[in-house]
Amino acid sequence: MLDVLVIGGGNAALCAALTAREAGASVLMLESAPRELRGGNSAHTRNLRCMHDAPQDVLVDAYPEEEYWQDLLKVTGGRTDEQLARLVIRASSTCRPWMVKHGVRFQPPLSGALHVARTNAFFMGGGKALVNAYYRSAEKLGVQVRYETPVERIELRDGRFVAAIGRNGERFEARSCVVAAGGFESNREWLREAWGRDERGEWPADNFLIRGTRFNQGVLLRQLIDAGADSIGDPSQSHCVAIDARAPLYDGGICTRIDCVSLGVVVNREARRFHDEGEDFWPKRYAIWGRLVARQPGQIAWSIIDAKAVGRFMPPVFPGTRADTLDDLARQLGLPVGPFVETLAAYNAACRVGRFDHTTLDDCHTDGIAPPKTHWALPIDTPPFYGYALRPGITFTYLGLRTDATAAVRFADQPSDNLFVAGEMMAGNVLGQGYTAGVGMSIGTAFGRIAGAGAAAASRLATARTHTAKEARHAFA
Repeated sequence: MLDVLVIGGGNAALCAALTAREAGASVLMLESAPRELRGGNSAHTRNLRCMHDAPQDVLVDAYPEEEYWQDLLKVTGGRTDEQLARLVIRASSTCRPWMVKHGVRFQPPLSGALHVARTNAFFMGGGKALVNAYYRSAEKLGVQVRYETPVERIELRDGRFVAAIGRNGERFEARSCVVAAGGFESNREWLREAWGRDERGEWPADNFLIRGTRFNQGVLLRQLIDAGADSIGDPSQSHCVAIDARAPLYDGGICTRIDCVSLGVVVNREARRFHDEGEDFWPKRYAIWGRLVARQPGQIAWSIIDAKAVGRFMPPVFPGTRADTLDDLARQLGLPVGPFVETLAAYNAACRVGRFDHTTLDDCHTDGIAPPKTHWALPIDTPPFYGYALRPGITFTYLGLRTDATAAVRFADQPSDNLFVAGEMMAGNVLGQGYTAGVGMSIGTAFGRIAGAGAAAASRLATARTHTAKEARHAFA
């Protein structure tokens, strides 16, 4: 019988499969996507947030555990399991040599991402290169991979994994299993159910774009919760980013993100601002803006900048709408001209310009308007002006399976002895809300390796028990 079955094909699943194989287990991975689309959302990633106490090759200065923890505590608003969060943080300080052993390479960040040079290690070639490196290593080690093999349900017996049932009833038995099949962000019906109808009678989820894979339907997550697995998290919480409204429905990835929000203002379709654009550094706050836009009429907003902002942010793949006057920009964007010009005039008048520095929490702020802009507040008065339409872009959902430091799936608060979970399917234990750049890969890498090691150990134990039982039968035969 197979030792370890890994369900999923992204970073967490690959880390689990590689670790289990290193421990001597036979491993089969089931990836629902075809080979050319393998890797799930991990193919769209760029970096890993890393704790380190001193400079390390591509990482500058130091990023100690306590600072990492405080950053995570802030963005989650305290909705995080400290024990598991610190486990992830500490694991992030030791995982890179293991990643390099499996072919992953790192590089310094590009100029548009220097603000995370201290905290995040960037993958050379991005997430697709990382995924491909892991698959090459897995194949060399003898990990079997089946593509286009979605799993419909898991057969359980008293909280133990028995088999996975695939399309057309195909059955996959193993001594242990790791589920790392992603969240439910591509399941429109479940998103609708989670977000409900707002006070305007709109269904916000109908206007969401999916930044990542179309294959994350949440089938196993739903089935395991219905089968009694303990869950954690709010189904409406997710890594939700404001992305270009022209992005494709699926797989737009990182290039659809609009990174100029903190350098200008954001208005809704009534041409009104609705949140502080400069409350913190972009890597800590970019993932709140999708949710903010989702609460606006029509789930749409516009990021407005002037010529002073150009060159200070990573340019998106689609050019912005350009105009030489604010009146013309409003007309081109389809916004009410009077309220738009009024909003910009009020903002400009409220700016208290000090020493502008987008690499620090500077002293450029507004005074006397709501919402305020607490940093990087410069008047929008230098043509040409630019506008970018924004929609909510869901990366991954936070509802998941409750677990502990062993990565075991829990049933009635009791850990399964042969079913483990990693990646998006358990990230809600650490991320109750909010996000900070690179932490998703930290979670997937840490718990993928923990789950793989646990599954290999469970398989060895099951094998030992089988041998003991056989020996006992022979003794009394």
